[in-house]
Amino acid sequence: MGWGEYSSDSRSERLYSSAVSKGYRDTEDYMSRKEQVFESRSMNNAMSPHGITVRESRDSAEHPESLAIIIALDVTGSMGTVPHHLVKEGLPKIMEGIIQAGIPDPQVLFLAVGDTNYDSAPLQVGQFESSDELLDKWLTSVYLEGGGGGNYGESYHLAWYFAGKHTSIDCFEKRKQKGLLFTIGDEPVLENISKNHIQRLMGPGQYSDMSAAELLKEASKMYEVYHIHIAETHSGQRLETVDRWRQLIGQSLLIADSHEDVSNIIRDTILANIKPGKAAHEITTPKKDVSEKSEKPNEEEILL
Repeated sequence: MGWGEYSSDSRSERLYSSAVSKGYRDTEDYMSRKEQVFESRSMNNAMSPHGITVRESRDSAEHPESLAIIIALDVTGSMGTVPHHLVKEGLPKIMEGIIQAGIPDPQVLFLAVGDTNYDSAPLQVGQFESSDELLDKWLTSVYLEGGGGGNYGESYHLAWYFAGKHTSIDCFEKRKQKGLLFTIGDEPVLENISKNHIQRLMGPGQYSDMSAAELLKEASKMYEVYHIHIAETHSGQRLETVDRWRQLIGQSLLIADSHEDVSNIIRDTILANIKPGKAAHEITTPKKDVSEKSEKPNEEEILL
């Protein structure tokens, strides 16, 4: 996948026409409530992971230096604010920011994650895309289940599992340039996933129980893996949540004081990892600098 170009002008015209055709005054009126934008009331069949072998990010004449980017959205509880922000303004900020900076061929795959123990759709999978129309299509097809459970954690490791086991990306395979993977949420990651859960999601196959640490290591072979912790919610304010993430992922933990910070963090992290317009061997990954820019608030601030 990954055909087409990203155009802000085309996107604005398309969204306005769609909003008016649906009876809204304008795009802002249409975008004002997430229930209007995210219409799915169950998992879209096109986003079911069942039976998926691989999702591909490929070079082409149109995009000769593809860069694979995975954005995995927590769709439990109050986390619907993040996809709503992305579709309103965040995704254009990301795409325009990195393209204008000299990274011309980004290909973005949206995942949605929940809780394998409680949710009906704990993993939803889009396609790697480049065009504004197809990116919006997959993003707005996400089912905001709003579930989760009382087990103090979500299944963010499903994104690591899928990236490590079920993606094939030319930026890494041809140029040894890692893609970027962002999970976003306000809970800790569950410590393990059972082979039975994986089989239920993916379909028949040979699976094994795996820990979050093992899945992180697997995904890190092809991707620079980050977690963006949303600190503005009740769950996100727990200091032990931040501590658990730091123990697992270290400086790749990025703190968003508000869900509206997510797009800037993603854009800036991509630009910190990739030197725009340079060859693959010139890529740098200054994770320490990125983490410091997105550092968590001090303990007194986070408890307010």
